[in-house]
Amino acid sequence: MRPPHDPAASEARPAPPGPVPLPQALAYWLRLGCISFGGPAGQIALMHAELVERRRWISERRFFHALNYCMVLPGPEAQQLATYLGWLMHGRWGGLLAGGLFVLPSLLLLVALSWIYLRHGSQPLVAGVLAGIQPAVVALVAVAALRIGRRSLRDPLWIGIAVAAFLALELAGLPFVLIVAGAAASGTLALRWRPQALHAGSAAEGGAALGAPPAWIDDDSPPPRHAQLSLSAALGVLACGLALGGAGLGLLAGWGGTDGLLVELALFFTQAALLSFGGAYAVLPFLVQGAVEQHGWLTALQMLDGLALGESTPGPLIMVVAYIGFLAGAGRELLGPDTLFLSGLLAATVATAYTFLPSFVFIFLGAPFIERSRGRLGVIAPLAGIHAAVVGVIASLALFFARQVIWPAGSGFDAVAAALALLYFGLLARGWIGVLPLIALAGTLGALRSLLA
Repeated sequence: MRPPHDPAASEARPAPPGPVPLPQALAYWLRLGCISFGGPAGQIALMHAELVERRRWISERRFFHALNYCMVLPGPEAQQLATYLGWLMHGRWGGLLAGGLFVLPSLLLLVALSWIYLRHGSQPLVAGVLAGIQPAVVALVAVAALRIGRRSLRDPLWIGIAVAAFLALELAGLPFVLIVAGAAASGTLALRWRPQALHAGSAAEGGAALGAPPAWIDDDSPPPRHAQLSLSAALGVLACGLALGGAGLGLLAGWGGTDGLLVELALFFTQAALLSFGGAYAVLPFLVQGAVEQHGWLTALQMLDGLALGESTPGPLIMVVAYIGFLAGAGRELLGPDTLFLSGLLAATVATAYTFLPSFVFIFLGAPFIERSRGRLGVIAPLAGIHAAVVGVIASLALFFARQVIWPAGSGFDAVAAALALLYFGLLARGWIGVLPLIALAGTLGALRSLLA
């Protein structure tokens, strides 16, 4: 509920920013793709800080309404959120470019790192830099959980759901899909038994502070023209997605045969995209089983090294698929023994394209309905429960990272890594350092530590 109208307050309230030109938005999405460290929690926090707080392109409630929808989809939620917000601001082309630019830097960087890994992965300096960045990743995820929790858990009900989700993961090991279903059911029950939680700054709407400066796309801004509900438009999106995927498979089969590596990669990573409820960690067992045990594209040790690279680079952790594809293409010498880099690049591109194609289809299909559902408590309630649970999931992810970095398997407690993680957490929480300077600092200290060891 909005506060009573106060003319003096209205005069003092700053004017909303004007419409954002598409080139300006694209420059931001590319920059975000270059600095989006810290996994989905860190990436979502970066988008919130920039789009909601600093630039005021999107209001807090609109941001969280979009986020809650992305959280229930299979696939990388941060990339889907970028696609959704790009679509909201500039239509389908805006969504395509936002989602594409969000992952492009990560693809290029992982291809380069995969090539370096094949050539020089055993050198101590490279391993030291990667190890040094890991405590920074722990801090990034922990700070993101803290910031998002402070803004969205404004009622004991949402706090309870977040704690329950955390315990369900840590103690019971429940699948993420069950946690999401339970959280949605809890939110729906709240609509009947505790409706005040939905009205007093709920997790579903982000709990925007009263008197917050207006945004370009504000709480009461009408849905854009491209958000019109249309059965023909929805069927067109679905047909286009199926046609793109099918045409790509046809080209790959015509070039390398229906049982060739590129067709295998396309089909395998489409399955991975459709099964990845709960983010990359939920689908990692499927990736390991398929890539290592079933297809033999890489070894278990190479897979572990790929996860370290994925955790230490910008973009979604699911971008480890580019690493898998690169090693598979180079290992099979797709384009001949003298073109291993190009072989890896081709396979990495195919793996990435088929991983993210379903995400674009899901957003363009569902976003018009989600925009039209704003303010409807029947839709807000289950999404509110899901968003509260996500805070607990992010906290569990931070603890997972901490265990891997501070208590590495077979090495015991790493006091230096623990101290660095706490130091980085304090610097980030107080706003004394940015993401890129922190990553540079952590990588440098990791290199020095490896040289002095």
